[in-house]
Amino acid sequence: MTTEAEYEKLGLFYLGRAKTEVDETAAPVLYDSRHLVTHGLCVGMTGSGKTGLGIGLLEEAAIDGVPALVIDPKGDMGNLLLTFPNLEAADFAPWVDPAEAERKGLRPDELATKEAEKWRRGLADWGQDGERIKRLREAVDITLYTPGSTAGVPLAVLSSLAAPGETVRTDRELMGDRVATASSSLLGLAGLKSDARSREYVLLSTLLSHSWSQGQGLDLPSLILQIQDPPVTRIGVLELESFYPAKDRFELAMALNSLLASPGFSAWLEGQPLDIDRMLYGEDGKPRVAICSIAHLDDRERMFFVSLLLEQVVAWMREQSGTSSLRALVYMDEIYGYLPPVAEPPSKRPLLTLLKQARAFGVGLVLATQNPVDLDYKALSNIGTWFLGRLQTERDKLRLLDGLEGASGGKFSRGEIDQILSGLPKRTFLLHDVREPEPVLFQTRWVLSYLKGPLTRVEIERLTAEQKPAAGPQEPGARLHPAGPGAGVGGAAPAVQLDPVAAAPVLPRRIGTRYVDLGGRGEVRSWQPYLLGEARVRFEDRKSGTRHDQELYRMAEIPVEGDLADWTSLDDDIDSERIADRCPFEAPHDDLPPAASVARNYTHWKKELVEYLYHDHRLELWRSPSLEESSWPGESERDFRIRLGQLARERRDAEKAERQDRYDKQVARLEARRVKAEQKVAVQEEQLSEKKLSTAVSFGTTLLGALLGRKRLSRSALSGASRAVRGVGASRREASDVARAREDLARIEAELTELEAELGRELLELSERYRPDRERLETTELAPLKKNIRVRGVDLFWLGR
Repeated sequence: MTTEAEYEKLGLFYLGRAKTEVDETAAPVLYDSRHLVTHGLCVGMTGSGKTGLGIGLLEEAAIDGVPALVIDPKGDMGNLLLTFPNLEAADFAPWVDPAEAERKGLRPDELATKEAEKWRRGLADWGQDGERIKRLREAVDITLYTPGSTAGVPLAVLSSLAAPGETVRTDRELMGDRVATASSSLLGLAGLKSDARSREYVLLSTLLSHSWSQGQGLDLPSLILQIQDPPVTRIGVLELESFYPAKDRFELAMALNSLLASPGFSAWLEGQPLDIDRMLYGEDGKPRVAICSIAHLDDRERMFFVSLLLEQVVAWMREQSGTSSLRALVYMDEIYGYLPPVAEPPSKRPLLTLLKQARAFGVGLVLATQNPVDLDYKALSNIGTWFLGRLQTERDKLRLLDGLEGASGGKFSRGEIDQILSGLPKRTFLLHDVREPEPVLFQTRWVLSYLKGPLTRVEIERLTAEQKPAAGPQEPGARLHPAGPGAGVGGAAPAVQLDPVAAAPVLPRRIGTRYVDLGGRGEVRSWQPYLLGEARVRFEDRKSGTRHDQELYRMAEIPVEGDLADWTSLDDDIDSERIADRCPFEAPHDDLPPAASVARNYTHWKKELVEYLYHDHRLELWRSPSLEESSWPGESERDFRIRLGQLARERRDAEKAERQDRYDKQVARLEARRVKAEQKVAVQEEQLSEKKLSTAVSFGTTLLGALLGRKRLSRSALSGASRAVRGVGASRREASDVARAREDLARIEAELTELEAELGRELLELSERYRPDRERLETTELAPLKKNIRVRGVDLFWLGR
């Protein structure tokens, strides 16, 4: 008997058990994670168990190391943080409802005891325990974000107005979508018309496109100023004043300014940046489940946030490599209003992009709803897995059947599914997977997380107290790029005017000068002198096939006359894009050491930099012994571990598929012999008196069903039968013939069982080989040859602080 732990290693999600009329201990329903790259839809009325199914699906993905982004409009998904491996009453006590305890005539601690026992018993009934909860907690970190609020971990949502990366800027379609979504979302948040033909929309789109195409970001204050004094003079072929006069633009600026000045708006500017990569993976590369709770927002704010978040997901997705294995999940707990059939809300564009394109990048989109009527089923035709639960009205059922019929491409028995959906009990769903020959009816398993219902603000604060970053400046990724020198009102604030008590010294022409402002535009108090070396180093290694050219800058303090420059003393993390050849702001220059005024010293310092790079500078690479894979030059350990996790999943899935193909033929031959043997048994029976015989389903049987597309399941699977055979009582006269026929059938069944067991053993051995998260990475260092070191120059470097 194989445990859920062994299913986990194979990328099989334990969703529940098949519903059967003859055996309440039916086989587990194991869902292949690869199928989620074609997305999923979960439909069910309130009370159908839809939330439990969604949480169970996310738990399975988390245990398999798949990160997830969860959009939670109702506040239920935060229950994923309520996981208690010890299953003790004290764990449940802070989360039970005192009002519920009073209604039941219990003290809160007594209700906690009952809940703990209920969860222990429920998990045990479904073959689970506290150890599985522990594995869940060890596999991922879970963060609860509350955009527009400081109850949970806040998000600096408007950092998404920063200029998108080069991948987006160079893709005209992607750039257009990003601009369109940001424009319509901002207008919607301000309560303004967001029609693509409106003047407001066209102007905002023009301003965003103008800044972003130059790699310059905007914040809301600078956008408001640009509305009043735009950096463009024409909109299309019309003069700006003809298209949108200044008086009318002022009204738009006032509307956005009122939004900016509102008491609660500051919460949209605080917190961690809206960085999908950082939300899905920790600093150590560990997968994360990022729950974005938006239950506290109004409809306009929800649309604003969801639209911008989905656009960020699209941009992140485009930066990933292609894969056929599941890389990440995006789960939306209620899709109603975000993907309507006719209207075009800002959220619809990125959702359509994800439904059409995310499959190629291994990003699975799972949508849930209790309202199947107002959905764009044409868009949902891209969805491969449908979880159908109990529905509220006949109209809901008919609309869902229409959509499913269009999405299934003809592989659909409307009458049969109609009959099943009409009588579904709670926690029972029909799983329709386009990769499988027929649907399966199943009951959802007991979830590992404690389902207490929607979390209150106080409970969210308690859960996230240790997750919130300490107060301080934003992370570098959240800083918006200011406009360049000479920008109009849309740029950053003007530089602080300081008395030029120390002007820049006059130097020989042979001495180059550079500037970098570390304090931020306008915040420079003085310019401090250093040395800056610029070099190009080539690393080559025939064994690993590495050939990498590294462009770098090194800083050093200016030595006294006659001393060597210490190129190891200072950090060299200087952004080349911030280096200027001229002084960008007027500020005092500190005293310059005399040695820096002598041109020949720079020649010596250049030679010293070559020696330092030759003797001390190394390219460090990480290596995974199990996967025999090395990091790319410049790839951090974090990014390498993320890549290893995906690579391991891909190799595991590929080898699993290869074994599936190999066993498929053998199984088909045995199945043909079994069918003939069963027919022979039936022929030998003189009296036809059928009764159903339930057979114990071994791990191999269950596993093979999951891998081979449930090809061995009969049509009775629709009524819940997992595996059943027909048998009859034999008459005395034909007893010996029937016995021999049954012996033949038993031998074939034994061969099939052994084949399945053999496959199970192979796959379990396979899964153990691909666990890079458990291994200690090796490091190797590559040294450059002196001939491959080219120092372009050493200059005087003024650092603004």
